[in-house]
Amino acid sequence: MGGRRAGPRHAGLPAAGFGPLRHANQPAHCAAAGRQCPLSACHLRGWECLVDQPRIPVALTRRAALAAALALPAAGARAQASWPTRPITMIAPLAAGSSVDILARLMAEQWSQRLGQPVPVENRPAANGNLALGQVARAASDGYTITVTGQTSVAFNPVLYPSIPYDPLQDFAYIGRIAGISNALVVRSASPFRSLADLLAAARAQPGKLTYSSGGVGTTHHISSAMLAQQARLDVLHVPYRGAPQGILAAQTGEVDFAYFNISTLLPGIRGGAFRPLAVTSARRSPFLPDVPTMKELGFPDYEMTTWVAIATTAGVPAPIMARMVEVTQAALTDETVRRRLVELGFEVLPPIPQPEMMAFVRAEKARWEPIIRATGARRD
Repeated sequence: MGGRRAGPRHAGLPAAGFGPLRHANQPAHCAAAGRQCPLSACHLRGWECLVDQPRIPVALTRRAALAAALALPAAGARAQASWPTRPITMIAPLAAGSSVDILARLMAEQWSQRLGQPVPVENRPAANGNLALGQVARAASDGYTITVTGQTSVAFNPVLYPSIPYDPLQDFAYIGRIAGISNALVVRSASPFRSLADLLAAARAQPGKLTYSSGGVGTTHHISSAMLAQQARLDVLHVPYRGAPQGILAAQTGEVDFAYFNISTLLPGIRGGAFRPLAVTSARRSPFLPDVPTMKELGFPDYEMTTWVAIATTAGVPAPIMARMVEVTQAALTDETVRRRLVELGFEVLPPIPQPEMMAFVRAEKARWEPIIRATGARRD
């Protein structure tokens, strides 16, 4: 280049060939180039003048830019059509061994079989699932992060916590409802309480002495007992544990006096004789415990706790990917082998809700449960 140094490209200037160049200190005339210079007297400073460089016709650059812009949607469409091309992460918001964890692993297995990609399950049980749901809310909207959720995340946590790291109505796309779960009130097999009436009499005779366990503040286990205390006007002590398995063990060993837990997680202990069931929280008797009365039958007409679990992903997932997610979920839920497995595990098979109607369902559930949670007085700092 004849010993000339290349001049620095100034910040904010367009590249050569993309229209007129301007510079605050540019001279009116470049003596070396014989025309207006884009840089500050470059030839006078011994630099190589950019106007000496070959310029790309503007029409060509515009066509190239248009072609690139048109190619982007096509590339995105191809990526969506080939989804998934790598593992999908299932975030379980409660502890391993909980009902939510069992459902997460069952659905992850079904998705993996139908999509041909691994679907590992990651448990994030802290803060009643808030951390897990916050992680999903912040994930990319690419279909590679999913979760299982329900009333706890949608309606309980917004009331229980002063703030949560997600908006249940804005941050998620709900793929479909998976199953329903009711709770059972149990005492250990050696307990002196043989009925709900016995338990209520003891609690009223000894205010503040009887204890109950849960898998954590704000779980359906906790809220079930809080509803009993509120409706029966009892003074009983809540002992939250790290997760449902630990809370169930505490009820079994007598560390606490009673507990409500998901029927699905209690069935092995009930069938094995470790627990005595006193009541179920569903509106009708559970098919899994047909001889156990409902809370309504036992004098609490406003008492019902039947929870639902849904599979969800981050809001904004492209429609083709969402359609595929719905397809594999519904295929799993209509598979007789899967349905039998759900029943064996103690879950209720619920009628499907079309995906476009899921958000309206979630809104209705949020409106229904929030005043119930407030009435219990349960709070978490």
